[in-house]
Amino acid sequence: MPSPTRPDAVVTIAADPWCPHNCTAGSPDEGYAVDIAREAFALSGIKVQYVNMSWARALQQTESGHIDAVVGAFVSDAPNFVFPDQASGYSRTALFTNPESDWQWEGIESLQDQTLMVINGYSYSPEIDAYVDRHKDDPARVLVLSGTSPLNRAIELLEQGRSDVFPEDQAVMNWTIRNSDHSIVPRQAAMIYESPFYIAFSPAKSDSPKLSKLLSQGIIKLRESGKFEQILAPYGLSQP
Repeated sequence: MPSPTRPDAVVTIAADPWCPHNCTAGSPDEGYAVDIAREAFALSGIKVQYVNMSWARALQQTESGHIDAVVGAFVSDAPNFVFPDQASGYSRTALFTNPESDWQWEGIESLQDQTLMVINGYSYSPEIDAYVDRHKDDPARVLVLSGTSPLNRAIELLEQGRSDVFPEDQAVMNWTIRNSDHSIVPRQAAMIYESPFYIAFSPAKSDSPKLSKLLSQGIIKLRESGKFEQILAPYGLSQP
């Protein structure tokens, strides 16, 4: 742009840290999805401001138009948001337990005698999301975590035996364990869902469709030039 609606040519995107997809704002490595957004928008002369807050707050702030977009969204996270044609990355959701657990995933019914731990506002899979919605008011069935660092808290609760099962992106869990001092390595019990994720734009802002289109155009150019792969490489990842 710039345009009368966005004279400063800055797009603000938000999320809680979900590294390596999106990490801590202002750190040397802010996550490949943030790096891709910066490079893609730069092709249109637009800068990206990335900020951290809880995921639930990021969704609320974006829905109301106080923030331009969230990074790391499934369509099921925010179905009324404006989604680009091009995904920013790919997520594989697994179920994790205490390493001493021998619990096995045999479909949603196998959670009946387990405490499932989830992060407020997150979407995991259609089946898990529906289960959480049914039992969110029963803390013996579903324990909901909030805040800007809920993953570390989730690992602590698994270690303490205060929760049984936790769904999380496989790459995010692996990254967190490699880069933290947790005394346990959660056991991966099952892989349950795979999905692309996106930078999703505010339904309250009139220029969201244009920003979405510019982002998609930029991502296509990054893929064609090989820059997309170059951005992924330092994070130990490649395009799916």
